[in-house]
Amino acid sequence: MKKVFCIGELLIDFVAENQGKDLSKAKEFSKKAGGAPANVACAISKLGGDSFFVGAVGNDPFGSFLLRILENEKVDISLAQKSDTFTTLAFVSIAEDGERDFVFSRGADKELTYDSSLKSNFDNNIIHFGAATALLGGPLEETYSRYLFDGLTKNAIISFDPNYRVDLWKNKEEVFIRKCHPFIEKSHLCKFSLEEAQLLSGKEDLEDACQIFHEMGTKIIVVTLGGEGTLLSTAKFKKTIPSIKVSPKDTTGAGDAFIGCFLQQIAQYSNFEDLLTNENLLTNMVARANKAGAITTENFGAIESLPTLQQLDS
Repeated sequence: MKKVFCIGELLIDFVAENQGKDLSKAKEFSKKAGGAPANVACAISKLGGDSFFVGAVGNDPFGSFLLRILENEKVDISLAQKSDTFTTLAFVSIAEDGERDFVFSRGADKELTYDSSLKSNFDNNIIHFGAATALLGGPLEETYSRYLFDGLTKNAIISFDPNYRVDLWKNKEEVFIRKCHPFIEKSHLCKFSLEEAQLLSGKEDLEDACQIFHEMGTKIIVVTLGGEGTLLSTAKFKKTIPSIKVSPKDTTGAGDAFIGCFLQQIAQYSNFEDLLTNENLLTNMVARANKAGAITTENFGAIESLPTLQQLDS
């Protein structure tokens, strides 16, 4: 089984549950572990995969809390770094339909520094880049690019999820697009939401968007569509794969659960190229990942809501 290295942010989500989507009106918050790459690492580990978290937290009680959560989920945290900068915080409000509003207070996640010794670990494994804060500057952004180069030279499978957040890129969308494109060009697998696919391709029609991404270099594209399922696209075929029906309470982490489950399945195959032409296998893998994402929305909080193997197999 391939190892999966998840690179990016680990942060505290202060979640206002059942107080509406308007964050300005929220009064009570619950402390949750968050950060897309960390969620993905936990999703992989919960399903029996071998995941590593590569990111930075503050040398403070919040940072210790976050690393302890990952360790409890059996994610390897030996590559995580601690910074004198305070741990990154996100404030999240959730409406009755599970939709969210975010405000970020960025801190230690941006301080991740490059470690040249990791390069040997990437050999024929998987690197997942979850980009919510990674392209906002600081040492993390440079580190991100260097690990991308290292992964390519070590024949690693590259996975990219842009994790677009309006609050972080307001009036800077063109910068976000420009910074994402090199990762789309070099990735074997890209996971987008509908909004991200349209923004980053410049196309409203999803098939046109996927064509753009394939021409850029991505081999497998998955576009998550919420309750409608997921569009799967390769050079050989495109199809929308339905999800299971649920009553969502919190959509936080659903996309991370999806890509984590998808990567955990990919990690079990020695030859990635063989997957590209196996429509039935990829379809079944995406259907399983859809189920993982749907289950995650049934409870509050991302990591504690991620499904186990028993839940997926039931």
